[in-house]
Amino acid sequence: MQGDQDKPAVSVGDLAISDAFAHRFATIVGDVVAQRLRELPGGQPRVLLTVEEAADRLAIGRSVVYALLRSRQLESVTIGRTRRVPAAAVDEFVARLRKEQNEPPQ
Repeated sequence: MQGDQDKPAVSVGDLAISDAFAHRFATIVGDVVAQRLRELPGGQPRVLLTVEEAADRLAIGRSVVYALLRSRQLESVTIGRTRRVPAAAVDEFVARLRKEQNEPPQ
């Protein structure tokens, strides 16, 4: 059975790639592709983010972002049936949190 674990996942000519390497490579390539999709041509950042992208940018869960949207603590816009979060609104939300948390107690 030990021999099965060492078996390459992919074999191209003389090159053998393990499952672990293939997974890591796919993860790295996926991260690069995801970063490229977040930018417009010319490297400009996107103006509107999906809820998932806003959650990633804030390092919080999607459901927390929806709660922030419902409570109007985080601004959003709708385009048809699609909800988007302005990238500037994410920055403003973080600035507001920092200001509130750094104010001296009254």
